[in-house]
Amino acid sequence: MDSATPGVDALVIGGGFFGAALARQLAREGLQVVLVERAADLLTRASYTNQARVHLGYHYPRSFLTASRSLRNAPRFRAEFADCVVDDFAHYYAIGRTLSKVNARQFEVFCRRIGAPLAPAPPEIRRAFAAALIEDVFVVPEPAFDAVKLRARLVADLAEARVDVRTGTEAIRVAAGPRGLRTTLASAAGPDAIDSARVFNCTYSRLNGLLTASGLPAIPLKHELAEMLLIEPPPFLAKAAVTVMCGPFFSCMPFPARGLHTLSHVRYTPHRSWIDDPARPWHDPLAVMDALPPSHAPAMVRDAVRYLPALAGCRVVESMWEVKTILPRSEVDDSRPILLKADHGLPGLTCIAGAKVDNIYDLFDSALLQPALAGGRA
Repeated sequence: MDSATPGVDALVIGGGFFGAALARQLAREGLQVVLVERAADLLTRASYTNQARVHLGYHYPRSFLTASRSLRNAPRFRAEFADCVVDDFAHYYAIGRTLSKVNARQFEVFCRRIGAPLAPAPPEIRRAFAAALIEDVFVVPEPAFDAVKLRARLVADLAEARVDVRTGTEAIRVAAGPRGLRTTLASAAGPDAIDSARVFNCTYSRLNGLLTASGLPAIPLKHELAEMLLIEPPPFLAKAAVTVMCGPFFSCMPFPARGLHTLSHVRYTPHRSWIDDPARPWHDPLAVMDALPPSHAPAMVRDAVRYLPALAGCRVVESMWEVKTILPRSEVDDSRPILLKADHGLPGLTCIAGAKVDNIYDLFDSALLQPALAGGRA
């Protein structure tokens, strides 16, 4: 390729929540930014297909760092995206009597340590759970977010910040270039390239696709093909969320974007898992979406009903499928650190992945990102 589009300060690859929020932040700092996304719209994959939980730390009693950061970051998310947050429901955390990795006393102590508020659930709520399987139930102020409103908000913010957004555009490879880095692109209009001082790889489960195509080292990542149910909840749960901790249990939460609830299960939501092996040719994780396995919906509902009999009245509407990606070390303590690798294989190339929306503030606060956020045009 002999020519490229005029150079810019930063190219962000991947139009999920992290890529879009980062592109917006860079532009607000005065950088000229291009954001490319291979899908036809932003925030349509993992940023949409998730439990829409605004974490306050309750989910991570085995990772004090993840929990405390979630509690610290949640008010920032609520303040910045107040129009996208939904909190018109009660959220109950139930502690399993068997198989749980924490007991009720330990959960209370953990919440006090990180400063997360909780209170005993009302008696009528506690009676709704199977006493033989649930030790205790607490009510917590943990909200959800509306993924459709979040998308609309970021699209508007990107336009206001004058970010050049190119959907239907895939980054094929990145290499050294005259202005620092040159990224080869492909779209319906044909091949193209863009020169930039910095490239941010925010493609989540496809991080290693760009890296291996560019002859750069792969990053160890674990992927899961995950199935999450969309259900019409029974009246008992119409304005409630339930999370059973902390083991092979389930969560049922409002999904505001559809006016339904999600039902996910630690045992049945994952259908298969694998780890990117740098010694083997890279295989696109999203290829598994081309041939989905039979649904685990019956098993998911059946097991959840054992703990909360009222769920027998739910109606399964459909399954949402996505590839969930985490760092392999997170399997040990259920932590959710942000992945941030600056100058990965090439000066100016940064790889980023976050597992939760509130991780975005860990990214913005990171010392590794400060040179880019401080400006400095190409």
